[in-house]
Amino acid sequence: MDNSTTDLFFSLTPHKVLEAVEAAGLLCNPLCYPLNSFENRVYEVDLEDRTRLIAKFYRPGRWTEAQILEEHRFLADLAEAEVPAIPPRPFPDGGTLRQIEGIHYCLFPRAAGRAPDEPDDDLVERLGMLAARLHNAGAARPAEHRIRLSGDTYVRENLGWMAGRRIVPARFWPRYEAAARRIADAADARLEGLEQHRIHGDLHHGNLLLRDGVLFVIDFDDMVVGPAVQDLWLLLPGRGAEARRKREIFLEGYEALRAFDRKSLSLVEPLRGLRRVHYAAWIARRWHDPIFPRTFPHFGTEAYWDEETRDLEEIFALVAPN
Repeated sequence: MDNSTTDLFFSLTPHKVLEAVEAAGLLCNPLCYPLNSFENRVYEVDLEDRTRLIAKFYRPGRWTEAQILEEHRFLADLAEAEVPAIPPRPFPDGGTLRQIEGIHYCLFPRAAGRAPDEPDDDLVERLGMLAARLHNAGAARPAEHRIRLSGDTYVRENLGWMAGRRIVPARFWPRYEAAARRIADAADARLEGLEQHRIHGDLHHGNLLLRDGVLFVIDFDDMVVGPAVQDLWLLLPGRGAEARRKREIFLEGYEALRAFDRKSLSLVEPLRGLRRVHYAAWIARRWHDPIFPRTFPHFGTEAYWDEETRDLEEIFALVAPN
């Protein structure tokens, strides 16, 4: 990626944001507000008619145009299926993606609301039904350009990148790598033969919005092709008896609208391990972005890698054959 494009992304000015929105034929007031987003740059923009919209600028080099358009296609399919998600607003030519100085961007309607509280049983059942509706739409169309969730894409490729740059301190690396590779092997073995389709991929409670009693799913930036259980465990990540009880309630709601392969529950711990490695590598790859050292000051310390290594070893102990 051209360094000038990356530099512009790091220092997007209000002028550039408003210029991008007005290129869509929308007149703006000279007001825009940055919103919380690590991976991309997201702004709330005040239009001349006093309404507001959201402008999302994609981090250069992460997704290709084809991959971004598959995210938009999924959102359009969800809207058509009346699943409460928020598709991008079309530009005057009917497309949903444009560029400004090499940076892809799109526009969304502004959606007010709040993250839901800690889910009670009724909300857990609703979440199951919502996930089933999302997956019904996700399974209806392929996404040939998006990442496929696997031991390669979430672990092995990241380990190769980290090894080449000595991201993990030498005294932790042999244990960290061994545990991560074993978890990746276990994940691949349990993924074999399972149905995989378009899923949200990052469906934690921070990506839900409650408005007027309706649960909306937001932020499909990490959409992948993967098993349905990935979205389940992220919504209900706990361990122990209470977590298992809530998963059953979730599945009651889910199975009212879509079949669920119960064998895939054996993937919860391997997927937890895949996510830990993927997340650590994501922070390391973004460390040159000034927002990351400020946000993750503990990252890269001896204590950080000691904890990560122990957690991966604990996960592998839970998935290792007896």
